[in-house]
Amino acid sequence: MSVATSYRLRIERKKWRARSIRKSRELSPVANRTAQIKADDILVFATLRNESIRLPYFLEYYRNLGVDHFVFVDNKSDDGGRDYLARQPDVSLWSSKHSYKRSRFGVDWLNYLRMKYAHGHWCLTVDIDEFLIFPFCDSRSLVALTDWLDASSIRSFSAMLLDMYPKGSVDGAPYQAGQNPFEILNWFDSGNYTFKRNNVYGNLWIQGGPRARAFFAQKPERAPALNKTPLVKWDRKYVYTSSTHALLPRGLNLVYDEWGGEKTSGCLMHAKFLDTFGAKAQEELERNEHFANSHEYRAYAANLKDNSELWCKWSEKFINWRQLEMLGLMSKGNWA
Repeated sequence: MSVATSYRLRIERKKWRARSIRKSRELSPVANRTAQIKADDILVFATLRNESIRLPYFLEYYRNLGVDHFVFVDNKSDDGGRDYLARQPDVSLWSSKHSYKRSRFGVDWLNYLRMKYAHGHWCLTVDIDEFLIFPFCDSRSLVALTDWLDASSIRSFSAMLLDMYPKGSVDGAPYQAGQNPFEILNWFDSGNYTFKRNNVYGNLWIQGGPRARAFFAQKPERAPALNKTPLVKWDRKYVYTSSTHALLPRGLNLVYDEWGGEKTSGCLMHAKFLDTFGAKAQEELERNEHFANSHEYRAYAANLKDNSELWCKWSEKFINWRQLEMLGLMSKGNWA
């Protein structure tokens, strides 16, 4: 990386940090329990809107995985989810009535909250429909992973977003609050992915899977990005620049071995395609608060009218993390 590029990225990082401080004025505390956070606690950060049906399992899953405290920003929910979160003893909650789009889709809000409360902590930043799995997660906790990362002087951990879907219509099986969504969404694409290195930020851009083939077949370059770095040993000087796809400093993005080799990584199992998906897609399309004039939700709305089934003859049924490692979608690397 050239000296000029390095200098530009330092300036960019300072700009995003300053912006997050300005945007903090848009946040109102609902239940601030951050005084409870202990030195070694693992934290989850997330933004949400009208996700009450998903919240019970989300909290249960990450508590069982080893998360100690949750920090949420609620953006105009009216389904009872905000009140539900405010009652949880391990949750700190802020709300904002301001534009999700103008906060860079919540990135500014969470950058500020991480800056203020997460310094020195391992932080997991996810959406409410994303569930981290990692090597040995069936027998080892998130604490075991972060302890190994600390011992290996590794500051960030990548996880490819893996879209999960049912066999049959997306709206064919009703989802109940508290239910494991992967009882319904137990299929995925084992291939159909493209990888491209971003030479500026150093991250590996991944696209493909069922959303690319079903909703962006004519323009695959516009399909959602699947590369994420959700788990980071946070420092107040760090910032996410684009969702959890890229961070600054640039070295935090150097988490993938492009040729499927040795760097330890996980997957974020994506529970987007429940029977609630159609209504949620329509709601977000009408709000028009998402990236690039909500082109992703426009594609969902247009294609769901014709076909609501993502399963195909090449789909693979999920078994466990070892299956994903054999397929090259995640790696245990040097962690034995």
